[in-house]
Amino acid sequence: MGHTRYLTSMGELTRKDNSLCFRVNGRNTYIPIEGIRELYCLSEVSINTKLLDFLSKNKVIVHFFNYHESYSGTFYPKETLVSGRLLVAQVNASANKRLDIAKAIVQGIACNIDELLYHYYKHEKKEVKPTIDWIRKDLPLNLSRAYTIKQILQIEGELWQRFYSCFNYFLPEDFMMNKRVKRPPDNPINALISFGNSLLYSKTISAIYQTHLDQRISFLHEPSEGRFSLSLDLCEVFKPVIVFKTIFDLVNNRRLQVDKHFEKKLNYCILNEEGRKVFIGAFEERLESVFQHPKLKRKVSYRTAIKLDCYKLIKEILEEQTFMPFNNKEKR
Repeated sequence: MGHTRYLTSMGELTRKDNSLCFRVNGRNTYIPIEGIRELYCLSEVSINTKLLDFLSKNKVIVHFFNYHESYSGTFYPKETLVSGRLLVAQVNASANKRLDIAKAIVQGIACNIDELLYHYYKHEKKEVKPTIDWIRKDLPLNLSRAYTIKQILQIEGELWQRFYSCFNYFLPEDFMMNKRVKRPPDNPINALISFGNSLLYSKTISAIYQTHLDQRISFLHEPSEGRFSLSLDLCEVFKPVIVFKTIFDLVNNRRLQVDKHFEKKLNYCILNEEGRKVFIGAFEERLESVFQHPKLKRKVSYRTAIKLDCYKLIKEILEEQTFMPFNNKEKR
């Protein structure tokens, strides 16, 4: 996990000389600041302004999650990669190219869901074929006929619903999902999806921070106060290949089990601390796994692929190069 550190317990985080000190139940754990780029606070963690100043000077981003394992917010250092030229161009692109970029994102999601479902189709789960057929035939036609963002979002919503409806064909019975419930998740599979999506969203925030893009100006999702809407856009195409691939592997290989790794209360379900550690380990492993990039002709990780999509969007905005998000099929 090289550049990332996860704090899964309640405790107090302070600066100690040139290191971080995480105090839990009277015991101190010292964390060298060198090499850390992201901190994840997945439980209640006390901090102070002296610590934040130290983290800012070392360019460490901190992501905070609430009790239900949903993303709460991010502290990141003062932006140094600021470009007025790109900002103006990004605003213009949001006004003039929004439909094309939004359609490209939804088509990218569809291609990656298709690739994921085709894996199960090849392994005798023939029930997923109607969804694959819809993705390949109907979805592109529907997108070509969409003339508003609302219509594009409706197509995206149908895509995810059709995808969710396939889960019952290849997941064990105790991980069935009746419907997608987010805040808070109400069963184990919803808990995994919410936690995984929140982790990916925050990873995308970190990737965008390392570019000149503005987090607030988006294309598929509506720009709004209180969230980084461009991160919502760019993380969508990676959900099938990072979040859901991780979930399906963990569940089908019984590395995550309902009675061992979840806390189930009256109205919600979350991973327990051991479950979070299992999921985080697999999630980071997936992020760092590499594939042969068809255009760069070298191996890159999925973490790098997220950043590459940021640069592809910049090229669309500044150089009129058509934005084509990450496509898992292309790496074969």
